[in-house]
Amino acid sequence: YMLVETEVIRRVRELGVPTPKIFEVDVTRKEYPFAYQLMEKFSDSDINFIYKEGRLETSSIMRQLGGHIATWQSITANGFGPFNTIELSESGRLEALHKTYQEYYYLNLDRHLDYLVSENFITGLLADEIRKAISSASACLELSKGCLVHKDIAFWNLIGRPDSIVSVIDWDDTNMGDPVDALSLMACYHSWSELEPLFDGYTEVRPLPDNFEIRFWLHLLRNMIFKAVIRVGAGYFSRRRDFFLVPSGGSGDNNLKEITLSRLESALRGLEGTFEIQDLK
Repeated sequence: YMLVETEVIRRVRELGVPTPKIFEVDVTRKEYPFAYQLMEKFSDSDINFIYKEGRLETSSIMRQLGGHIATWQSITANGFGPFNTIELSESGRLEALHKTYQEYYYLNLDRHLDYLVSENFITGLLADEIRKAISSASACLELSKGCLVHKDIAFWNLIGRPDSIVSVIDWDDTNMGDPVDALSLMACYHSWSELEPLFDGYTEVRPLPDNFEIRFWLHLLRNMIFKAVIRVGAGYFSRRRDFFLVPSGGSGDNNLKEITLSRLESALRGLEGTFEIQDLK
């Protein structure tokens, strides 16, 4: 997938969004028994480090990021989900692997919910409620065309300074998806007061899509399910306070677990119509 990451970074950079320079990439394993990618190194830190120290001009950074997201969403391709590396290597074209967006959205959903139930992270009743809520709103997943989605957008994947983004990094999960997905990903970590300038920056470049709120909750819910699976499986809830996901002054067990559950349930209530985006804490 280094080929995809390299091509996407090149195209995003051409639009004026700051991304790392890629000097060379080779996935053939013909000359060396490994794939490699030579990338620009930055002297600045990731923005999450500055954020946790309390030095980040969060509103300014969010507005910049919203504009960047809206800008790279002008990149489109056929299909949905991860890109086809064979097609890219043979023709130079970006094409995604799934025929419909619903197919991509539902991929492993039942498996993820069953895992969270088996690990006693959520109850079976809650899992069934989640399935029902998603099913009732699934018509909003019928997209005719996707757009470029970073798919792991977060402060730790931004290099920068307290008042500016120097580079958007870590594009190895990038895919063709729903434009609302990128905004919902930031909602996995931030309150409405921090998200509002993100939306403002986005709408300065392009309007919010139709059925925005329902699609927002659909994607926040799906993203939180996926992140819960990772956090449970990798033991994130027992990490110390210096772990990148743990809020300042907290620990994995008494903060990150509570935050994960709370955000998942907020997304569900939002999809059910009993919770507003402005209520996100």
